[in-house]
Amino acid sequence: MVYADRVLSLFGRRRRKSAEAPTLNSRDDATLRSERVALAELTPPVERFLGQAAYLQLSLFESASRAAQLGPTVAAKRASAAIAEFPLEKHRALVGLIEDRDLDAVDLMEPFAPAIDRFRTVTTGADWHESLITSYVCAGFLDDFFAALGRGLPKDLPQRIGSILEVEDAERLIIAELRWSIDATPRLSSRLALWGRRLVGDAMLVARSATEQGVDADTETRLEPVFTELIGAHTRRMDKLGLTA
Repeated sequence: MVYADRVLSLFGRRRRKSAEAPTLNSRDDATLRSERVALAELTPPVERFLGQAAYLQLSLFESASRAAQLGPTVAAKRASAAIAEFPLEKHRALVGLIEDRDLDAVDLMEPFAPAIDRFRTVTTGADWHESLITSYVCAGFLDDFFAALGRGLPKDLPQRIGSILEVEDAERLIIAELRWSIDATPRLSSRLALWGRRLVGDAMLVARSATEQGVDADTETRLEPVFTELIGAHTRRMDKLGLTA
């Protein structure tokens, strides 16, 4: 299938649905409820949550935009530009939530810029393929985490955050591009699998820093089952590419 036609057909079928918090299917319902409550208790104040989440999406947009610059063909650049629209849309929606509260989005995002900028620097791919994997792994992992962490926010915010952070359609676009490249050049597999393993470690550090209490022994213990499920979701994403997590 021609790149441009594939991108347009996938992009045209975008849909929105509320993202669910990570669940551990092998555990009983009581354990699941306990783990969700534990994570909700680590949810930071609304202003901090929205500021960090909004700047993170802006950073993910910058990373995806770099992929568009590195695209080896016009069609690849066009596909990458379409992928970059998703984090930008999420950023705008989160800024809208901030402005609904008569708060300044720049002021709320500013404190998180140095750490997230460092994260973007260390997760910068060497080429187009690694840049797409960065968008795929980091956006998927962190969107899942922030949707789960957001369940501790007040009123209707958990549902609105979950809806904003839905990532299925962006993933479909990335999968379409990467599977085509991997099938055409099988030797890419080992390199991209290794890059994906590194990325998930960096994404976990960002997730830890987003909690109310920061990183300490108690927080690590309470986050362990959540990270177990997030890593499981990461493994399933890599499986879709035929890569080993």
